[in-house]
Amino acid sequence: MTPAIATVRADCVADPAGTLTFELTAPTPSPAPTPASVLLLRRRGAAGGRPGGTVRIPLSGSGPGRLRGVLPASTELSEGRWDAYVEEPGSETARTVEPGLRDLRALVDRSPDTGAASVSARVPYPTTDGRLALRCWVRAPHAEAGAVVVGPAGMTVEGVLYGVTVGEGAAVEARLPGDQDRAHRFPLTPAGGAPGAFAFTLPYGPPAGGPVDGAQLWQLWLVPASGAPGVRISRILDDVWSRGKSFVYPTRAPVPGVLATPCYTADNDLCLRLEPGPADR
Repeated sequence: MTPAIATVRADCVADPAGTLTFELTAPTPSPAPTPASVLLLRRRGAAGGRPGGTVRIPLSGSGPGRLRGVLPASTELSEGRWDAYVEEPGSETARTVEPGLRDLRALVDRSPDTGAASVSARVPYPTTDGRLALRCWVRAPHAEAGAVVVGPAGMTVEGVLYGVTVGEGAAVEARLPGDQDRAHRFPLTPAGGAPGAFAFTLPYGPPAGGPVDGAQLWQLWLVPASGAPGVRISRILDDVWSRGKSFVYPTRAPVPGVLATPCYTADNDLCLRLEPGPADR
């Protein structure tokens, strides 16, 4: 696909099921897209050129100079970031799409069926260079993080587990990527309320007790039962496409010379960040 030109603007509305409706307009003096155009979603990176790496959404007229496209929640999109373009018949170029109004209130605190085999989420967002994109997640199973409470010596997390039930020996593991010997396990407890609800407390002391010579990002995994594969703990069932900088938690000093902070990655995975700090803090 050749470089995109001639921007089109898209307003987005989400419904509770996750269906997204796009209303497209072209700022004057740019020509409006024609009814035969399609809204193209292309997965970012090399995956965009592979089978399943593009999705085309038909557009239909919804008013003077306006076109509408609907992305049903049932449409399969692989996990990743998808950039939006408009393709017009007979044109060798695609038009970029910039974000307009985004009404994503229906995505907040979604509660899928906990028995579902997989959980998917799509959040339209503006890229740093002003284009429209979708952040998509597909998790099977999925551990959705809820409230995170920071104490003086550890963090307590509540959440809901989807696609698998909690069994004997259920636990949460803090793992340091790249070092199989650096992992710590803590008990998981059922929580009242919704089916699949869980809670755990992760003390900072065990991870912080090892060498912390530089910044470390410990991943948090829920192990549903003894011997079961781990499920990454994340928060994806709302309208936030990247929690890396928007969710900030207090920092504690569980042992001299180490600072501990709960955090989310840019992909909304829950972690514990350790880094060297003043020995007297």
